[in-house]
Amino acid sequence: MTIAIWASLAVALFFVPLLVYLGILSVLASAPRRHVYGGASTRFVVVVPAHNEETGIAATVQSALTVDYPPELRRVLVVADNCSDATAARAREAGALVLTRENKELRGKGYALELAFAHVAREKLGEAVVVIDADSLASPNLLRSFDALLAAGEQAAQAEYGVRNPQASWRTRLMTVALAMFHRTRSLGRERLSLSCGLRGNGMCFTLPLLAKVPHAAYGLVEDVEYGILLGKNGVRVAYATDAWVLGEMVSGGKAAVSQRKRWEGGRAQMRAMVRPLLAAALTRRSAMLLDLAMDIIVPPLATLGIVLFVFTLLEAALWALSGYPAPGMYLWLAGWAALSIYIARGMQHSGLGFGAVTALAYAPVYVLWKLTFARVGKSEKSWVRTAREERSD
Repeated sequence: MTIAIWASLAVALFFVPLLVYLGILSVLASAPRRHVYGGASTRFVVVVPAHNEETGIAATVQSALTVDYPPELRRVLVVADNCSDATAARAREAGALVLTRENKELRGKGYALELAFAHVAREKLGEAVVVIDADSLASPNLLRSFDALLAAGEQAAQAEYGVRNPQASWRTRLMTVALAMFHRTRSLGRERLSLSCGLRGNGMCFTLPLLAKVPHAAYGLVEDVEYGILLGKNGVRVAYATDAWVLGEMVSGGKAAVSQRKRWEGGRAQMRAMVRPLLAAALTRRSAMLLDLAMDIIVPPLATLGIVLFVFTLLEAALWALSGYPAPGMYLWLAGWAALSIYIARGMQHSGLGFGAVTALAYAPVYVLWKLTFARVGKSEKSWVRTAREERSD
């Protein structure tokens, strides 16, 4: 029994501080003030990296071309990367400038972005770039929100990354709540602390001078995380555009969901390798921003946190029943439950699903079981693989 008590306490001393960290960010993540925009001044190029996206690229281009921003101050540039379909033609028809890229060895989003950023700088097409995924729609105020942040002195920014098809299935509804926690709740809390909200791959903004100073040399599955950390190491925070969003398509089931999960698992494996040097840099420089970027990687997925909490709370309850008094670990695990509850409640609030967020969370055990079984079959992806798209109703 003594071994079990000390084991539970040791695990609690690792996991509970992570949960308290999420709880603190959640408490700070109160509703932001609505912005009043001034006159537009920044020339933007919206970059859309695309690989075999002929069925949906026109909608994304049109979304970017119809934002509330002066037409003479914005362009859309699509990079048709190793495409075997009509992506380039559909993008041109929709009104975008198009670059085609063919390289079967160097594949992926990072290389497409590198080509686009170099082209924008060389041709002097704009003063800042915005990255939107090829399956996404942009909020009408996206460029005005970024323009306001750049006018205030920021060099990099990230909009909220939400779900375009939340009602497609239980999985997309659950993903809507999960991404609200990860992208909005955490980012709002960090913005209150003037930390870097990090990069999420979709809805990113960079000034051209920043890209010249800190080149975007990131090519892995998590090129956004890599570059966000590189910016942090160079003393540049990523500001959060609190009132703007991009909505990306999430798969609703089947093989596409397994493929997407394996790619995310492969990305998490790559991120874990970044933790040790990032923590060392944070401690050496005494940088709260770098420490927070490391924490963002260290915190396990919500499913893992939930499983650990459930299992060790049951263990502590059993030990309590056997010994007649609660061990110290029980109090820590109860504090963990309190912090997790605050985090989940904020995510539900920020999801925009209303009561639907409650019903979505009812499927959480189903998702955990799926993740531990079907989504674990085979190896996680180590290179970029496009997730299969599903039929759209919009």
